[in-house]
Amino acid sequence: MAKVAVLEKGVTLDDVKRNEEVRLLIEMADRYLGVIGYTEHGLRHTALVANIAYNVMTRLKRTERQAQLASIAAYMHDIGNVISREYHAQTGALITHRILSYLGMPPEEVLEIMAAIGNHEERGGAPVNEIGAALILADKSDVHRSRVRTTGSIKEDIHDRVNYAATSSFLRVEEEKGVISLELKIDTSISQVMEYFEIFLSRMAFCRRAAEFLRMKFELEINGQRLL
Repeated sequence: MAKVAVLEKGVTLDDVKRNEEVRLLIEMADRYLGVIGYTEHGLRHTALVANIAYNVMTRLKRTERQAQLASIAAYMHDIGNVISREYHAQTGALITHRILSYLGMPPEEVLEIMAAIGNHEERGGAPVNEIGAALILADKSDVHRSRVRTTGSIKEDIHDRVNYAATSSFLRVEEEKGVISLELKIDTSISQVMEYFEIFLSRMAFCRRAAEFLRMKFELEINGQRLL
């Protein structure tokens, strides 16, 4: 009965969040990434990225259903890390297929989400649908000190140092201007702006491609200065 009820109203982000296996997949994947030294990819990251992806779609006046699909893809996008960091986008897409099909999501929606998740990494990925473009923008905009697991690593690890230096990040969507801008505040006493570009330039290029797929222009602003 529960499965039929979900199918009638459409699987929502709340349905996915209530699924115990999804929660465990996110938590275990994040635990394994912590072991090998990666920044936080747990429930904080996935919930935030889901919220940003939803906002991107709604502010671009896409349908509520498309916004829901983008948020679901964003919430589940990193579960493949439970297997390995390598090819986690593709393995995550396959895991997603089984779970969403069980929840009663129509095959065409499942496939759309699979394509979004399978293409969310800049290495080998590409924005192939609108929910995937929203996912890319949301995922790559989460640069913040709260993702750093231990401050003891910031001197030696450039990724931790840049994330820890980021005290604020906001993805602004201005549909009327045709612009999506990532606005960052970076504490330059911790990390210089050049270090951000050293490790994230390919991500910003990926964001530009995602914005263009949505027929928007991508801009980057750091400490009040437009840099892209």
